[in-house]
Amino acid sequence: MKRRNALPKKQGLWGDVLHRFLRNRMAVFGAIVMILLILCALLAPLIAPYGYDDQDASIAKQPPGPGHPFGTDNFGRDILSRIIYGSQISLQVGLIAVAIGLLIGGTLGTVAAFYGGKFDTVIMRFMDVLMAIPGMLLAIAIAASLGTGLRNMMIAIGLANAPGFARVARAAVLTVKDNEYIEAARSIGAGDLRIMLRHILPNAVAPIIVQSTLGVAAAILSCATLSFLGMGIQPPQAEWGAMLSAARQYLRYEPYMAVFPGLFIMITVFSLNIVGDGIRDAIDPRLKD
Repeated sequence: MKRRNALPKKQGLWGDVLHRFLRNRMAVFGAIVMILLILCALLAPLIAPYGYDDQDASIAKQPPGPGHPFGTDNFGRDILSRIIYGSQISLQVGLIAVAIGLLIGGTLGTVAAFYGGKFDTVIMRFMDVLMAIPGMLLAIAIAASLGTGLRNMMIAIGLANAPGFARVARAAVLTVKDNEYIEAARSIGAGDLRIMLRHILPNAVAPIIVQSTLGVAAAILSCATLSFLGMGIQPPQAEWGAMLSAARQYLRYEPYMAVFPGLFIMITVFSLNIVGDGIRDAIDPRLKD
């Protein structure tokens, strides 16, 4: 005989998180915008009307029009094409810089919380010293010592973000390290590394995911700032902050040269921030205002 009243299948923790996230319209909107930007970056050679460094002096500083929807810069380069190609660098810097910060800071924070004592004191006091320095200033100092270029800029931003990841990882690990299943793992002879990787980190990953999402937004903004100051991406590569820097002297008569790169920086950072807030609220609804 068939059972008529079957119990509904439970979604599990991450199923519930996804369900709550999808109910947040602003977060879903931000996620859609980010998906479009990622597709734009991946398909840049196919969808950009021109190359990022295709120059035509005869149409230099042409305002937005049918042939060039965002206008052209002082070298006659299509601004729309440069913004599309610039999304590749901005997203690349954001993701890799966060990965560097997460790898260094997350590892140090996890070790500090797991072992405690002198390890915790030494590591976290060093992180506190770094956090006492404004993140942007720290990134500028590291970039100045390493030199300009894409790789050095990603390293500088990643190192500047490491203290924040260390504190988040430490706090997350401290909330789970004394649970009964950790003691059970110790009792059957599990080593420290296995406990951290198999039992602690999977249960402490939620706040780290939120911090990573918000960190990508901060890294993109730092990338634009460093390039604006001439310490990041160098010409002729297309990068939104570098485009803003080049447009400074034309703000009075050709403001569109700065408006469109600035608009895309704002849209990207705003979208990532609301996605991060949406993930935070979905993981722990009690944090929602």
